[in-house]
Amino acid sequence: MPATRIWLKNPLAIFTANGLDARGGLVLQDGVIAEVLALGQVPAQPCAEVFDAREHVVLPGLINTHHHFYQTLTRAWAPVVNQPLFPWLKTLYPVWARLTPEKLALATKVALAELLLSGCTTAADHHYLFPDGLEQAIDVQVQSVRELGMRAMLTRGSMSLGEADGGLPPQQTVQQGQVILDDSQRLIREYHQRGDGAQIQIALAPCSPFSVTPQIMQASAELADSLDVRLHTHLAETLDEEDFCLQRFGLRTVDYLDSVGWLGPRTWLAHGIHFNPDEIARLGAAGTGICHCPSSNMRLASGICPTLDLLAAGAPIGLGVDGSASNDASNMILEARQALYIQRLRYGAEKITPEGVLGWATRGSAQLLGRTDIGELAVGKQADLALFKLDELRFSGSHDPISALLLCGADRADRVMIGGTWRVIDGQVEGLDLKGLIADHTQAARQLIAGT
Repeated sequence: MPATRIWLKNPLAIFTANGLDARGGLVLQDGVIAEVLALGQVPAQPCAEVFDAREHVVLPGLINTHHHFYQTLTRAWAPVVNQPLFPWLKTLYPVWARLTPEKLALATKVALAELLLSGCTTAADHHYLFPDGLEQAIDVQVQSVRELGMRAMLTRGSMSLGEADGGLPPQQTVQQGQVILDDSQRLIREYHQRGDGAQIQIALAPCSPFSVTPQIMQASAELADSLDVRLHTHLAETLDEEDFCLQRFGLRTVDYLDSVGWLGPRTWLAHGIHFNPDEIARLGAAGTGICHCPSSNMRLASGICPTLDLLAAGAPIGLGVDGSASNDASNMILEARQALYIQRLRYGAEKITPEGVLGWATRGSAQLLGRTDIGELAVGKQADLALFKLDELRFSGSHDPISALLLCGADRADRVMIGGTWRVIDGQVEGLDLKGLIADHTQAARQLIAGT
């Protein structure tokens, strides 16, 4: 009897993201789900360990499909609190250009720890800042992910269109195309893992139409195709972006995406707000995924993603917290709550359900990242789990446990498991000096703003 065989027994409630009856719990063995037990069922074989989950609501580990970890250093900064996207970016770019490897490591650990405590087990980060001295940014992030024991899709972002050439970013933040492509190949070669259970994956992610050239977009698409990795960028986030594309390229955003070879199932896009019906149909037909970022979209007053229209057309939908300077939190269970509420404003209460939104945060997000081994609870899937208790005052008087997570505002998981290993126990990250991390990160944030 292997010591790794665990029965997660009789949960208070369980959401599988696929309709399976798992009210009897889950049997976990060697880091994967070995059995899904219906109500009243018991394991087919004895288990070395039994975890009584009667006080826990069990979810698949939540999956964050768009973030900028480094931005945890510039949260709630007064000069940008009331700015929309373009002015917000232009004010922050010079500050971000002072980022160092040490500050990036702290920012990444803070973002990951916050995500982990919210029930997130896999996170995609979009890092596109490589000023002098920060050429190894993704390598720094790999180390932080490994320290926290999470899974990550680290995207090698880029900016190649600076202010001098009509772009938005300052010149000290842009790189030459060949430098970007060479580093992209290096990172894929060194870090990208394939197959079930992968911890670190790499994707290619030119930042946005207003910060990279069409040439680097096209070359990135070709490289991604040849090396079989995914593509990611921001698109259709604001009307300013749409105007930029029309003025510079003579094309709307989806036409531009198509012109550089990005319209396909390898691609997932952050935000996806300002699409017309024809563009939604084209995205759906291509199988291009959209990461809905509700908090950021509200914070910057960008608009509301047309999720149900995109889904009906065939485009997968996932969730992301976006950068921690436009949210300003890194909390996936709260992000699902925001998605529930803002999407009801667009589509009505009957069509947007807690289960549907949790599906975006799990199975839908996994689909955006091209993964079939995470995002749902079924035999053979990774043992990535988020367990929440409903014993706080905010939940008192609630009746449906799954709905209560979102409607009553759950914000912290009690336990989180990744690949069969507990990474959060009793609301604390295993092996992490959280107070020390906060102190170091706070000092780094003050130094970054001050330029010291």
